[in-house]
Amino acid sequence: MNTKVVIFGLSTEGYDLACKIALNGGDVQIIDESTPSAITIKPDIAKTYPHVQALKDDEPLLPMTPIDTAVSRAQFLFFTPRIRKSGHDIKTELNSKFKAATSDIKKGCNVVYCLGTGFGGNSENISLLEHITGYKTGKTVSYFYYPLTKQKNKPVIGSHNGKTDERLISLLGLEKKTSCVTITTAEHLHAINILKRFSNITCILEICKFTKDKDTKSQLVSNEISEIYLDNMIDNLFDLRSLGNSFEGASSLTYLINGSLKSVDGYIKKLIDEIRDLLKRYELKASRTKILLLWSLDTYEMKGEKHEKIEELETKLKDYIGDVESIQDPSDIFQNDKKVILVACSQSDFNSISKNKNDDEFIIIKANPLCEVYTQK
Repeated sequence: MNTKVVIFGLSTEGYDLACKIALNGGDVQIIDESTPSAITIKPDIAKTYPHVQALKDDEPLLPMTPIDTAVSRAQFLFFTPRIRKSGHDIKTELNSKFKAATSDIKKGCNVVYCLGTGFGGNSENISLLEHITGYKTGKTVSYFYYPLTKQKNKPVIGSHNGKTDERLISLLGLEKKTSCVTITTAEHLHAINILKRFSNITCILEICKFTKDKDTKSQLVSNEISEIYLDNMIDNLFDLRSLGNSFEGASSLTYLINGSLKSVDGYIKKLIDEIRDLLKRYELKASRTKILLLWSLDTYEMKGEKHEKIEELETKLKDYIGDVESIQDPSDIFQNDKKVILVACSQSDFNSISKNKNDDEFIIIKANPLCEVYTQK
Protein backbone atom coordinates (compact mmCIF):
# COMPACT_ATOMS: atom_id res chain seq x y z
CA MET A 1 0.00 0.00 0.00
CA ASN A 2 1.28 3.46 -0.91
CA THR A 3 2.28 5.81 1.90
CA LYS A 4 -0.53 8.26 2.66
CA VAL A 5 0.69 11.85 2.65
CA VAL A 6 -1.11 15.13 3.34
CA ILE A 7 0.36 18.54 2.50
CA PHE A 8 -1.15 21.35 4.60
CA GLY A 9 -1.06 24.52 2.51
CA LEU A 10 -1.59 25.02 -1.22
CA SER A 11 1.62 27.03 -1.52
CA THR A 12 4.16 26.83 -4.34
CA GLU A 13 6.48 24.84 -2.09
CA GLY A 14 3.64 22.61 -0.86
CA TYR A 15 2.41 21.86 -4.38
CA ASP A 16 5.97 21.14 -5.57
CA LEU A 17 6.30 18.63 -2.73
CA ALA A 18 2.91 17.09 -3.57
CA CYS A 19 3.90 16.61 -7.23
CA LYS A 20 7.29 15.17 -6.30
CA ILE A 21 5.77 12.74 -3.78
CA ALA A 22 3.02 11.69 -6.22
CA LEU A 23 5.64 10.90 -8.86
CA ASN A 24 7.66 8.97 -6.26
CA GLY A 25 4.74 6.66 -5.47
CA GLY A 26 3.06 8.44 -2.56
CA ASP A 27 -0.73 8.63 -2.10
CA VAL A 28 -0.81 12.41 -1.66
CA GLN A 29 -3.48 14.99 -0.92
CA ILE A 30 -3.01 18.73 -0.52
CA ILE A 31 -5.12 21.05 1.62
CA ASP A 32 -6.10 24.46 0.28
CA GLU A 33 -6.81 26.40 3.47
CA SER A 34 -9.58 28.37 1.75
CA THR A 35 -11.63 25.20 1.09
CA PRO A 36 -13.05 22.48 3.38
CA SER A 37 -11.52 19.61 1.42
CA ALA A 38 -8.19 17.97 0.62
CA ILE A 39 -7.39 17.58 -3.09
CA THR A 40 -5.85 14.36 -4.41
CA ILE A 41 -2.75 14.86 -6.56
CA LYS A 42 -2.04 11.90 -8.83
CA PRO A 43 1.02 11.48 -11.09
CA ASP A 44 -0.90 12.56 -14.21
CA ILE A 45 -1.95 15.81 -12.49
CA ALA A 46 1.65 16.40 -11.35
CA LYS A 47 2.86 16.04 -14.93
CA THR A 48 0.06 18.12 -16.50
CA TYR A 49 0.10 21.03 -14.05
CA PRO A 50 3.70 21.93 -13.10
CA HIS A 51 2.73 24.77 -10.73
CA VAL A 52 -0.19 26.00 -8.63
CA GLN A 53 -1.32 28.75 -11.00
CA ALA A 54 -1.74 26.28 -13.85
CA LEU A 55 -3.87 24.06 -11.61
CA LYS A 56 -5.97 27.02 -10.47
CA ASP A 57 -6.43 28.37 -13.99
CA ASP A 58 -7.63 25.09 -15.49
CA GLU A 59 -9.71 23.98 -12.48
CA PRO A 60 -9.67 20.23 -13.29
CA LEU A 61 -12.15 17.98 -11.50
CA LEU A 62 -10.10 16.27 -8.79
CA PRO A 63 -11.05 13.72 -6.11
CA MET A 64 -11.65 15.48 -2.78
CA THR A 65 -11.78 14.31 0.84
CA PRO A 66 -12.94 16.17 3.98
CA ILE A 67 -9.88 17.70 5.67
CA ASP A 68 -10.34 15.93 9.02
CA THR A 69 -10.66 12.55 7.28
CA ALA A 70 -7.55 13.12 5.14
CA VAL A 71 -5.44 14.27 8.09
CA SER A 72 -6.58 11.39 10.32
CA ARG A 73 -5.39 8.90 7.67
CA ALA A 74 -2.06 10.63 7.01
CA GLN A 75 1.16 8.76 7.70
CA PHE A 76 3.10 11.92 6.81
CA LEU A 77 1.81 15.49 7.25
CA PHE A 78 3.87 18.25 5.64
CA PHE A 79 3.32 21.79 6.96
CA THR A 80 3.68 24.30 4.08
CA PRO A 81 1.20 27.14 4.71
CA ARG A 82 1.11 30.57 3.10
CA ILE A 83 2.13 33.17 5.70
CA ARG A 84 1.07 36.74 5.00
CA LYS A 85 1.17 38.43 8.42
CA SER A 86 4.17 40.51 9.45
CA GLY A 87 5.97 41.47 12.66
CA HIS A 88 4.72 39.91 15.88
CA ASP A 89 1.55 38.68 14.17
CA ILE A 90 3.54 36.02 12.27
CA LYS A 91 3.93 33.76 15.30
CA THR A 92 0.20 33.96 16.07
CA GLU A 93 -0.66 33.09 12.47
CA LEU A 94 1.84 30.21 12.41
CA ASN A 95 0.57 28.71 15.66
CA SER A 96 -3.03 29.01 14.49
CA LYS A 97 -2.29 27.25 11.20
CA PHE A 98 -0.15 24.58 12.89
CA LYS A 99 -3.00 23.83 15.27
CA ALA A 100 -5.44 23.56 12.35
CA ALA A 101 -3.06 21.27 10.50
CA THR A 102 -2.30 18.81 13.32
CA SER A 103 -5.45 18.67 15.46
CA ASP A 104 -6.81 15.55 13.68
CA ILE A 105 -3.63 13.46 13.33
CA LYS A 106 -3.58 9.94 14.73
CA LYS A 107 -0.94 7.79 16.42
CA GLY A 108 1.97 6.96 14.16
CA CYS A 109 1.76 10.16 12.10
CA ASN A 110 4.99 11.86 11.05
CA VAL A 111 4.75 15.67 11.08
CA VAL A 112 7.22 17.47 8.77
CA TYR A 113 7.69 21.21 9.43
CA CYS A 114 8.90 22.98 6.27
CA LEU A 115 9.34 26.61 7.35
CA GLY A 116 12.68 27.86 8.65
CA THR A 117 12.85 28.52 12.38
CA GLY A 118 15.34 30.11 14.71
CA PHE A 119 17.22 28.27 17.46
CA GLY A 120 14.72 26.46 19.68
CA GLY A 121 11.83 27.11 17.31
CA ASN A 122 11.21 23.41 16.78
CA SER A 123 11.15 22.74 20.52
CA GLU A 124 8.28 25.22 20.72
CA ASN A 125 6.57 23.47 17.79
CA ILE A 126 6.93 20.07 19.44
CA SER A 127 5.50 21.40 22.71
CA LEU A 128 2.55 22.87 20.81
CA LEU A 129 2.06 19.61 18.89
CA GLU A 130 1.97 17.61 22.11
CA HIS A 131 -0.43 20.10 23.70
CA ILE A 132 -2.79 20.00 20.70
CA THR A 133 -2.83 16.22 20.20
CA GLY A 134 -2.01 14.79 23.60
CA TYR A 135 0.56 12.54 21.90
CA LYS A 136 4.21 12.21 22.91
CA THR A 137 6.73 13.08 20.21
CA GLY A 138 9.18 10.25 19.61
CA LYS A 139 6.79 7.67 21.04
CA THR A 140 3.30 7.99 19.53
CA VAL A 141 4.04 10.56 16.79
CA SER A 142 7.21 11.74 15.05
CA TYR A 143 8.41 15.22 14.16
CA PHE A 144 10.80 16.27 11.37
CA TYR A 145 12.30 19.64 10.47
CA TYR A 146 12.80 20.12 6.72
CA PRO A 147 13.28 23.85 5.95
CA LEU A 148 12.60 24.62 2.29
CA THR A 149 14.47 27.34 0.39
CA LYS A 150 15.08 28.19 -3.28
CA GLN A 151 18.83 27.85 -2.82
CA LYS A 152 20.51 24.66 -3.96
CA ASN A 153 21.98 23.70 -0.62
CA LYS A 154 22.39 20.14 0.60
CA PRO A 155 18.99 19.09 2.05
CA VAL A 156 18.71 19.59 5.80
CA ILE A 157 16.40 17.16 7.62
CA GLY A 158 16.19 17.04 11.38
CA SER A 159 14.40 14.29 13.30
CA HIS A 160 13.44 14.17 16.95
CA ASN A 161 15.99 11.47 17.75
CA GLY A 162 18.37 12.04 14.84
CA LYS A 163 17.39 8.75 13.20
CA THR A 164 16.82 8.60 9.43
CA ASP A 165 13.41 7.63 8.10
CA GLU A 166 13.93 5.79 4.82
CA ARG A 167 10.30 6.32 3.76
CA LEU A 168 10.68 10.08 4.04
CA ILE A 169 13.92 10.07 2.04
CA SER A 170 12.23 7.96 -0.65
CA LEU A 171 9.10 10.15 -0.81
CA LEU A 172 11.23 13.27 -1.27
CA GLY A 173 13.27 11.59 -4.00
CA LEU A 174 16.55 12.32 -2.23
CA GLU A 175 19.76 10.33 -2.62
CA LYS A 176 19.71 7.10 -0.63
CA LYS A 177 22.79 8.19 1.32
CA THR A 178 20.89 11.26 2.63
CA SER A 179 20.57 11.01 6.41
CA CYS A 180 18.73 12.87 9.13
CA VAL A 181 20.42 14.74 11.95
CA THR A 182 19.09 15.89 15.31
CA ILE A 183 16.67 18.84 15.34
CA THR A 184 19.27 21.08 16.99
CA THR A 185 21.89 20.20 14.38
CA ALA A 186 19.39 20.87 11.59
CA GLU A 187 18.62 24.30 13.06
CA HIS A 188 22.34 25.09 13.16
CA LEU A 189 22.95 23.87 9.60
CA HIS A 190 20.03 25.90 8.27
CA ALA A 191 21.26 28.97 10.18
CA ILE A 192 24.72 28.58 8.60
CA ASN A 193 23.18 28.40 5.11
CA ILE A 194 21.03 31.49 5.71
CA LEU A 195 23.83 33.56 7.26
CA LYS A 196 26.36 32.62 4.56
CA ARG A 197 23.91 33.81 1.94
CA PHE A 198 23.02 37.10 3.64
CA SER A 199 26.63 37.83 4.63
CA ASN A 200 27.61 37.67 0.96
CA ILE A 201 24.74 39.94 -0.09
CA THR A 202 25.39 42.36 2.79
CA CYS A 203 29.05 42.79 1.81
CA ILE A 204 28.06 43.71 -1.74
CA LEU A 205 25.26 46.07 -0.68
CA GLU A 206 27.42 47.92 1.82
CA ILE A 207 30.38 48.34 -0.54
CA CYS A 208 28.11 49.54 -3.35
CA LYS A 209 26.83 52.36 -1.12
CA PHE A 210 30.18 54.05 -1.75
CA THR A 211 29.97 53.85 -5.55
CA LYS A 212 28.86 57.40 -6.31
CA ASP A 213 30.53 58.25 -9.62
CA LYS A 214 29.65 56.80 -13.02
CA ASP A 215 33.10 55.41 -13.79
CA THR A 216 33.32 53.39 -10.58
CA LYS A 217 29.84 52.00 -11.14
CA SER A 218 30.61 50.95 -14.72
CA GLN A 219 33.81 49.21 -13.64
CA LEU A 220 32.05 47.36 -10.83
CA VAL A 221 29.40 45.95 -13.14
CA SER A 222 29.70 42.17 -13.21
CA ASN A 223 27.33 39.24 -13.22
CA GLU A 224 27.86 38.67 -9.51
CA ILE A 225 26.73 42.20 -8.66
CA SER A 226 24.38 43.07 -11.53
CA GLU A 227 22.27 39.94 -11.18
CA ILE A 228 21.53 40.44 -7.48
CA TYR A 229 18.13 42.12 -7.53
CA LEU A 230 15.74 43.13 -4.79
CA ASP A 231 14.00 39.80 -5.39
CA ASN A 232 17.20 37.94 -4.44
CA MET A 233 17.92 40.19 -1.45
CA ILE A 234 14.55 39.38 0.10
CA ASP A 235 14.68 35.60 -0.41
CA ASN A 236 14.71 33.89 3.03
CA LEU A 237 14.27 37.15 4.93
CA PHE A 238 11.62 35.26 6.93
CA ASP A 239 14.26 32.74 8.02
CA LEU A 240 16.77 35.47 8.91
CA ARG A 241 14.19 37.26 11.04
CA SER A 242 13.21 33.99 12.74
CA LEU A 243 16.85 33.42 13.56
CA GLY A 244 17.20 36.95 14.91
CA ASN A 245 14.21 36.44 17.21
CA SER A 246 16.01 33.50 18.84
CA PHE A 247 18.44 35.71 20.72
CA GLU A 248 18.36 38.38 23.37
CA GLY A 249 21.24 40.69 24.16
CA ALA A 250 24.34 41.44 22.11
CA SER A 251 26.71 38.88 20.62
CA SER A 252 28.77 38.51 17.46
CA LEU A 253 25.96 36.42 15.96
CA THR A 254 23.26 39.00 16.69
CA TYR A 255 25.46 41.72 15.17
CA LEU A 256 25.79 39.58 12.04
CA ILE A 257 22.02 38.99 11.83
CA ASN A 258 21.01 42.56 12.63
CA GLY A 259 23.63 43.92 10.25
CA SER A 260 22.13 41.88 7.41
CA LEU A 261 18.59 43.01 8.27
CA LYS A 262 19.70 46.65 8.39
CA SER A 263 21.54 46.28 5.10
CA VAL A 264 18.37 45.11 3.32
CA ASP A 265 16.38 47.97 4.87
CA GLY A 266 19.20 50.35 3.89
CA TYR A 267 18.96 49.19 0.29
CA ILE A 268 15.30 50.19 0.14
CA LYS A 269 16.36 53.70 1.22
CA LYS A 270 19.19 53.72 -1.35
CA LEU A 271 16.81 52.71 -4.15
CA ILE A 272 14.39 55.49 -3.22
CA ASP A 273 17.27 58.02 -3.10
CA GLU A 274 18.45 56.86 -6.54
CA ILE A 275 14.94 57.36 -7.96
CA ARG A 276 14.76 60.84 -6.45
CA ASP A 277 18.18 61.60 -7.92
CA LEU A 278 16.89 60.53 -11.33
CA LEU A 279 14.20 63.19 -11.13
CA LYS A 280 16.84 65.85 -10.50
CA ARG A 281 19.17 64.52 -13.20
CA TYR A 282 16.47 64.49 -15.87
CA GLU A 283 14.81 67.63 -14.49
CA LEU A 284 11.53 65.83 -13.96
CA LYS A 285 8.77 67.18 -11.77
CA ALA A 286 7.30 64.70 -9.27
CA SER A 287 3.78 65.67 -10.37
CA ARG A 288 4.65 64.80 -13.99
CA THR A 289 6.31 61.46 -13.21
CA LYS A 290 4.90 57.96 -12.77
CA ILE A 291 6.82 55.17 -10.99
CA LEU A 292 6.06 51.58 -12.00
CA LEU A 293 7.44 48.83 -9.78
CA LEU A 294 7.70 45.71 -11.93
CA TRP A 295 7.92 42.65 -9.71
CA SER A 296 6.39 39.37 -10.91
CA LEU A 297 5.64 37.98 -7.46
CA ASP A 298 4.54 34.43 -6.81
CA THR A 299 1.06 34.70 -5.27
CA TYR A 300 1.33 31.23 -3.78
CA GLU A 301 4.80 31.20 -2.19
CA MET A 302 4.89 30.22 1.48
CA LYS A 303 6.55 33.32 2.84
CA GLY A 304 5.08 36.79 2.44
CA GLU A 305 8.33 38.77 2.74
CA LYS A 306 8.35 39.96 -0.89
CA HIS A 307 4.70 41.03 -0.78
CA GLU A 308 5.51 42.97 2.38
CA LYS A 309 8.53 44.70 0.78
CA ILE A 310 6.73 45.78 -2.38
CA GLU A 311 4.04 47.41 -0.24
CA GLU A 312 6.72 49.10 1.88
CA LEU A 313 8.57 50.39 -1.19
CA GLU A 314 5.39 51.67 -2.80
CA THR A 315 4.29 53.45 0.39
CA LYS A 316 7.67 55.13 0.95
CA LEU A 317 7.95 56.28 -2.66
CA LYS A 318 4.53 57.91 -2.42
CA ASP A 319 5.98 60.28 0.19
CA TYR A 320 7.92 61.87 -2.69
CA ILE A 321 6.02 60.96 -5.86
CA GLY A 322 2.26 60.63 -5.75
CA ASP A 323 1.80 58.34 -8.75
CA VAL A 324 3.37 54.99 -7.81
CA GLU A 325 2.04 51.60 -8.86
CA SER A 326 3.24 48.00 -8.61
CA ILE A 327 2.69 45.79 -11.66
CA GLN A 328 3.26 42.11 -12.46
CA ASP A 329 3.86 42.17 -16.20
CA PRO A 330 5.34 44.56 -18.82
CA SER A 331 2.04 44.35 -20.71
CA ASP A 332 0.56 46.36 -17.83
CA ILE A 333 2.73 49.32 -18.84
CA PHE A 334 0.72 52.04 -20.48
CA GLN A 335 1.90 55.49 -21.47
CA ASN A 336 0.15 58.72 -20.64
CA ASP A 337 1.33 62.30 -20.46
CA LYS A 338 3.68 61.51 -17.57
CA LYS A 339 7.31 60.42 -17.72
CA VAL A 340 7.57 56.76 -16.65
CA ILE A 341 10.36 55.41 -14.43
CA LEU A 342 10.23 51.62 -14.47
CA VAL A 343 11.90 49.74 -11.60
CA ALA A 344 12.81 46.13 -12.48
CA CYS A 345 12.87 44.16 -9.21
CA SER A 346 14.21 40.86 -10.56
CA GLN A 347 16.34 39.53 -13.38
CA SER A 348 13.32 37.92 -15.05
CA ASP A 349 11.45 41.24 -14.88
CA PHE A 350 14.33 43.08 -16.54
CA ASN A 351 14.55 40.38 -19.22
CA SER A 352 10.83 40.65 -19.90
CA ILE A 353 11.17 44.43 -20.41
CA SER A 354 13.94 43.81 -22.95
CA LYS A 355 11.79 41.30 -24.83
CA ASN A 356 8.68 43.49 -24.80
CA LYS A 357 10.11 46.69 -26.23
CA ASN A 358 7.58 49.19 -27.50
CA ASP A 359 7.56 52.69 -28.93
CA ASP A 360 7.08 54.36 -25.58
CA GLU A 361 10.01 56.12 -23.94
CA PHE A 362 10.76 55.43 -20.30
CA ILE A 363 13.63 55.23 -17.86
CA ILE A 364 14.52 51.80 -16.48
CA ILE A 365 16.29 51.33 -13.17
CA LYS A 366 17.55 47.92 -12.17
CA ALA A 367 16.84 47.25 -8.50
CA ASN A 368 20.32 45.80 -8.00
CA PRO A 369 23.18 46.98 -5.73
CA LEU A 370 24.41 49.53 -8.29
CA CYS A 371 20.90 50.74 -9.28
CA GLU A 372 21.92 50.74 -12.96
CA VAL A 373 19.90 53.09 -15.16
CA TYR A 374 18.85 52.61 -18.79
CA THR A 375 16.74 54.70 -21.14
CA GLN A 376 14.43 52.82 -23.51
CA LYS A 377 13.18 54.58 -26.62
